[in-house]
Amino acid sequence: MTKYGKGKIVVTGGAGFIGSALVWALNKQGINDIIIVDYKDQNEKQNNLDPLIYDDFYEADSFLDKIHTKPHLFKEVEIIFHLGACSSTTERNVRYLISNNYIYTKRLAHWALERDVRFIYASSAATYGDGSQGLSDKSTQLNLLRPLNLYGYSKHLFDIYAQHKGMLNKIVGLKYFNIFGPNENHKGDMRSVVNKAFHQINESHKVNLFKSYNSNFKDGEQKRDFLYVKDAVAMTLYIAKEKDIFGIFNIGSGVAITWNKLVSSIFKAMNLEENIEFIEMPEYLRSKYQYYTQADISRLQENGYNPTITEITSAVGDYIKNYLIPNKHLGE
Repeated sequence: MTKYGKGKIVVTGGAGFIGSALVWALNKQGINDIIIVDYKDQNEKQNNLDPLIYDDFYEADSFLDKIHTKPHLFKEVEIIFHLGACSSTTERNVRYLISNNYIYTKRLAHWALERDVRFIYASSAATYGDGSQGLSDKSTQLNLLRPLNLYGYSKHLFDIYAQHKGMLNKIVGLKYFNIFGPNENHKGDMRSVVNKAFHQINESHKVNLFKSYNSNFKDGEQKRDFLYVKDAVAMTLYIAKEKDIFGIFNIGSGVAITWNKLVSSIFKAMNLEENIEFIEMPEYLRSKYQYYTQADISRLQENGYNPTITEITSAVGDYIKNYLIPNKHLGE
């Protein structure tokens, strides 16, 4: 019996960034009875998995069929963390996004509800769009949100579906903001700015940031809510432990940080002087760019979450000094 239940834990996307960090955090608590669902299609994903302890692994494209055709294999499942998705904000294949991010989530959620399995899924802060409707997870008017890209739209579709079907009082959706930290190397262009900047500084001794095209923000003064992955999984596991918590929750720091401050923390962790060059933003991104995000995490706090969230300089320092420089993964 664990604090999350007496049975097995399924983590979809368990070889990915947040998923592998979640498995790492469970292992630290002595929990190893875990089923990972993902694709071992990249060496870096295998590197994420190597230090972790888990019971079984299923390819994501066959997992849905197996839980329906061989239910006896999954009768002990107590909780599903559905973190697997296509997270590329520049993906333009609508059919792929709908199938992977919406239909897959819908089928898995219904399977869980039919068997009284706790279901926690990854939504995204991208569903908020330009933020004109606010960034509060307390709002019930999800239909007013207008995501700026197809990825955000594919995530938003399930939020709307779950609300329409009355599922949000039985499951949990997590709107992750800008998460960064170990185990993200496989994400390519979707890696965090911390990861990209670290490698860029090593190669060229400078960092490129996009210029601002909004008169309300100077270059580098665009703001985002950045959260260290260790804090993100701590929030996720807290919600999982509290069995009476349901609905949508923001997972962020609750603090808006400028790109300039973030990059300054990176140079500091690398013991180098700042060297920032502002470059033109690609035309296709200018109308889809978020200039300001700050998660309202009061709902999470009102539900009892009160650990101190790692301050940005400390978080960046831990990531760079303990993982990026020695080239280590969580658990190594």
